[in-house]
Amino acid sequence: MLSSPNLASDAPLNSASKLHVHLVAIGGTGMAPLAALLAGDGHRVTGSDGPLYPPMSTLLAAAGIVPEVGFDVAHLDPRPDLVVIGNAVPRSNPEALETERLKVPRLSMPEALARFYLADRHPLVVAGTHGKTTTTALAAWTWTVCGRDPGFLVGGVPLDLGVSFRRGGGERFIVEGDEYNAAYFDRGAKFLHYRPETAIVTSVEYDHADLYATPEAFRAAFRRLVALVPERGLLVACGDSAEVREVASAARCTVRFYGHDPGNDVSLAAPPDSDAVGSRFVVREREGGEHEVRLGMWGAHNVTNALAVWAAARHDGLEPGELAAAFASFRGVRRRQELVGEAGGVAVVDDFAHHPTAVGKTLDSLRQRFAGRRLVAAFEPRSLTAGRSFFFAGYREAFRAADRVIFAPVFHRDRLAPGERLDLARLAADLSAAGTPAAACASVDEVERRCLDEAAAGTVLVTMSSGSFGDLARRLVHSLGATAPRAAS
Repeated sequence: MLSSPNLASDAPLNSASKLHVHLVAIGGTGMAPLAALLAGDGHRVTGSDGPLYPPMSTLLAAAGIVPEVGFDVAHLDPRPDLVVIGNAVPRSNPEALETERLKVPRLSMPEALARFYLADRHPLVVAGTHGKTTTTALAAWTWTVCGRDPGFLVGGVPLDLGVSFRRGGGERFIVEGDEYNAAYFDRGAKFLHYRPETAIVTSVEYDHADLYATPEAFRAAFRRLVALVPERGLLVACGDSAEVREVASAARCTVRFYGHDPGNDVSLAAPPDSDAVGSRFVVREREGGEHEVRLGMWGAHNVTNALAVWAAARHDGLEPGELAAAFASFRGVRRRQELVGEAGGVAVVDDFAHHPTAVGKTLDSLRQRFAGRRLVAAFEPRSLTAGRSFFFAGYREAFRAADRVIFAPVFHRDRLAPGERLDLARLAADLSAAGTPAAACASVDEVERRCLDEAAAGTVLVTMSSGSFGDLARRLVHSLGATAPRAAS
């Protein structure tokens, strides 16, 4: 077994020695896949969290892991070799305190991922305020379909791969690079641990005000990520964004810009088109000609995400024909414009959008996908940032793309002072006065009732939240008697 000094160093932890690893807050979207990866490699994995629900509970059960419910010092008996602490865990957590008292080596989730799975691979790290989950999933799908057997960890579940993680045996490990903090003892961004050989930066728009006090502090984190890419590596950056170009100036490596603007290294030969199947466009490479592509997703932003993957894949030697075939077969990610069910001419779509920019792009995409249909948006300001007043004007503009808007209460309203809390009643009044009827509800149950009242034939109900939203989308499907879309064979 590895000794404690080695565990506490920066040495890789992918040796044949098997460890007892305990994960505190094991049910997180990054922690649960990490736990399953460790169990798959033969380590003894234990963990604790509050009550868990699908998909994380089923993911852990499939890996043979039965977490303890609640946090207690007894969960560290017998003493583990290593404790991994999730970023939602406060310093006062009893298991965190016991870890320190026992002097058990500890790591954050991103540190552990890097130490166990990235040290001997060639990491491709996808970062950005918007689009990183879909872009990471498309990259994982593309390298897989093209026979490169990548490892990957995605912050969502790709519909085609069916899992959010895989060890893989190829050189590449593709990982979604989150800019949020790693742990209470490491307030830096998670992506700073991921040793990028190639990095994709999709966007740099201010978010996570609870962690980054100013837009400049937010941009500085991305500059640090870019500076980590070695000279021999590659930065793939969205050249349509002035903020991304500014961040890219910190790069020591080759930079390839992508986007709709023809001045980028990878761009579009003409504006993209869409139909009932998805998007159609022609990729133009500065040095590689033009290539017709179909993508089984809608929206100009998803076309942009595809250009990012195209640029990185071409650098790895993947050919245009195999890339086009992979893109055409990609169906997206759960909770990213996911069609949950349909009944009586009513479609229910679930989406993760929570930032005004993402809200606007999602609604525009749904207009393409469900052309001519009535669009009703139910929105929950879930995160500490989504519920803040400085997004008021952005939401007012973004939700004008809907035919009707129904707001759930600010989830963290008790943690925000009245002056910094988003005023949903005023936002609803402003939207209504401008021609988009809107209402602010007192509960998620009221949101559900209002959605069902709006559910006439031809309506698309879209639920939007960065959290579970009380499982609203599936509650609506159940109430409507809708059937889930048939899975691809």
